[in-house]
Amino acid sequence: MAEQTGRRRQIGAFAVICIAELLIVLDMTIINVALPSIGIELQTGISGLQWVVDAYTLTFSGLLLAFGNLGDRYGRKLFLVVGLTGLGTASVIGAVGDSLPHVLTSRAVMGVFAAMVLPATLAVITNLFPTPKERALAIGVWSSIAGVAVAIGPVSGGWLLEHFSWHSVFWLNVPVALVAVVLVVLVVPESKAASVGPLDIPGVVLSIAGVTLLVFVVIEAPNFGWTSWRTLLGLLLAVAFLVAFVQRERRITSPVLDVRLFTIKPFAWPAVSIAVGFFSLFGFLFLITQYFQGVREYSPLAFGIATLPFAAALAVSSPAATIIAQKIGTMPVLVTGLVLIGAGLLVAGRVEIDSSYLTLVLPAMLLLAVGIAIIQGPATESIMSSLPLDEAGAGAAVNDTTREIGGTLGVAVLGSIVASYYVSTVRPLVDAIPSAIMSDTEKGYAQSSVLSVVEIQKRDLPSMFEPQRAQLILEMKEAALRGSSIAAYVAAGAVFVCAAAVFFMFPAKYRTTGMLAETESDTASSPDTPATTPDPQ
Repeated sequence: MAEQTGRRRQIGAFAVICIAELLIVLDMTIINVALPSIGIELQTGISGLQWVVDAYTLTFSGLLLAFGNLGDRYGRKLFLVVGLTGLGTASVIGAVGDSLPHVLTSRAVMGVFAAMVLPATLAVITNLFPTPKERALAIGVWSSIAGVAVAIGPVSGGWLLEHFSWHSVFWLNVPVALVAVVLVVLVVPESKAASVGPLDIPGVVLSIAGVTLLVFVVIEAPNFGWTSWRTLLGLLLAVAFLVAFVQRERRITSPVLDVRLFTIKPFAWPAVSIAVGFFSLFGFLFLITQYFQGVREYSPLAFGIATLPFAAALAVSSPAATIIAQKIGTMPVLVTGLVLIGAGLLVAGRVEIDSSYLTLVLPAMLLLAVGIAIIQGPATESIMSSLPLDEAGAGAAVNDTTREIGGTLGVAVLGSIVASYYVSTVRPLVDAIPSAIMSDTEKGYAQSSVLSVVEIQKRDLPSMFEPQRAQLILEMKEAALRGSSIAAYVAAGAVFVCAAAVFFMFPAKYRTTGMLAETESDTASSPDTPATTPDPQ
């Protein structure tokens, strides 16, 4: 009876962890469908709307490493409770806000508290499930929840906007966070590192400064120009901070992150695979949003429904992939996933204005979804299995940070490619339109995004101008699609290069066998020979 009670409590705690994770990842995507409504009501331009998304990304990704380490030190349950409480409170600021500064403040603070929660979810899972098979399945489910949240954001956001104002995407967080806090307090056990050294405050500061500046530069590079002095100086400073962080972490006895882990192939190459995978995923989501809402002119809800197969493929594939990786090895699974992602991007590059959803768009989504699902579970399991339990939070933070930096780069790089082609094609057409027909603000919106097609369609114009409007819209859609095709092929190339590197560099026979033991002798093992690998070569 006691064993059954313990098992129910274990499963209950895992379910609560999944709810917390779902809320965090959902906040990254649900806001996207509300951007047009926010822009119209708050009279905000494209730059302001970009920062509604990026304010969350910036604080979230910049603090993951630091909070992962602090959660190991002071308690992961504590960080879950504080993080979820802060997230719900910060959401109220956005929900009642009536100006862009209110919304940006809300999103930035939400990112801070989200960074407390996400590493703690994965760290708690590794402590809840000590046996390798159960932990692999749990990590697979955790990975699928993250993928599903990315895909269902447009559905939930679209439904809310069909019935309520954009404020509802903030209000949604409040009751969910409240329920999650209560459940965490009741059923999630506390876990923390058994022994810790002194807190490395300079290391914490350097990690925050380096990652935050790097993400900021990537976000702003399309606006500054990738070769501008601002971008190059920012990259130089970010690299300087990160190099200083690495040098310090190599010298001290209680680092924020044991950087020697990156010499372990089963730790390093899965991290690279996750970064490249999420580079493709977030870049693809950016492109597919442009396609469905701009080119095909779907409503937010219709767009969300069209992406449901993407979510289903992620949910089904991820848990199974983690178990399979334990049987046949991590490398074959990672390479297969990367190849599927690349194939999906190649198919996506062939999409045209009138392409069939069933024969071209859906296959592209399914290939990419299954590829991402195959990668993220086994890669996460490999990363976490390279670590002692005391460092589970820091390892989870590495896993999460690589996702965020990869995803941010995907949107920035692929978005920059699309924008460069789109703007160079559409700007001369829009500039030629008389100001009496289209204001400078409307011209700026039309020149920056194909999503403006919906507003142009709604504009009342004399019937004599209808042919010109139809031609402009056609040119805008074709320019967006040509730019998206180039971006998809660039992303596919990056994925195939990564697949080749993993194939040749990752030990072919490696399988995860469990977390490193918590004994002193095990934690002192050489980073070149991880205890989780029966045959690392």
